[in-house]
Amino acid sequence: MMSSNQRLNVMKINELKRYFGFPDDYLIRIVPKYPEMFRLANYSGRRSSMEIELVSWNPDLAVSAIEIVSRKQESEPCFSCSLPSTWIKSWERFHEFNSTAYISPYSDPRGLVEGSKEMEKRTVSLVHELLSLTLWKKLSIVKLGHFGREFRLPEKLNVLLLKHPGIFYVSNKYQIYTVLLREGYNGSELNDKDPLVVVKEKFGELMQEGLHEYNQRHLSMNLERKKKKGMILERSEKRKDLSTDMIEQDDLGSDVGGLFDPEERKRFYKVLFDDGAP
Repeated sequence: MMSSNQRLNVMKINELKRYFGFPDDYLIRIVPKYPEMFRLANYSGRRSSMEIELVSWNPDLAVSAIEIVSRKQESEPCFSCSLPSTWIKSWERFHEFNSTAYISPYSDPRGLVEGSKEMEKRTVSLVHELLSLTLWKKLSIVKLGHFGREFRLPEKLNVLLLKHPGIFYVSNKYQIYTVLLREGYNGSELNDKDPLVVVKEKFGELMQEGLHEYNQRHLSMNLERKKKKGMILERSEKRKDLSTDMIEQDDLGSDVGGLFDPEERKRFYKVLFDDGAP
């Protein structure tokens, strides 16, 4: 387990469960199914301190995505770089970083010194592995930072991630810092889409279609109401025009205004049926 104490806080996991595709009821439906691996623990008694604890360690499961690829290729595990060839300095820094031995995120970090190159390598491996396990190959840096103690992450995690642009892409869209795994994308498209991602995308498309149909139907209903309102006003104006013969000229004045004025009436209907009119 990547956590230093083999435990993870439930409330912190809940902040990231959408990224990993966890269902809302994972605590009562999934965790109890594997009692030989997990258990719920609360050593302080506080509700916010509930944790999922690893009961037994299986080394066969502690294989990172990078190690899986290296085994298939029968090569030493190493990071890949997804940068244009024109980024010469970034490529040089990447080659220097990648020249040292790969450190598995599942290895025991207690022998590593804070701030050392080995610790940096292990942290990059850990973030890479976490991103590989997510549905969209991305995570909120702020929410990831909440696991600083458990994963022994540096205080300024975003600074470390920005040092490795060939491996990670840091986005600040909508003023929310997010880290993406570069190798997981081809442009803006995911290379390998999890089945759950495909389902969510199809559901999103259906929602967009439904919203478009709703807007069109709402627009048609508004136009129909305006037309009916105009017909009623038109009939009422005819009745008012007939009644003007019974009104004395002194009461109206020499200049007839308001909706009895033909020009004013034209402007009124223009405003009524033309949304862009002044």
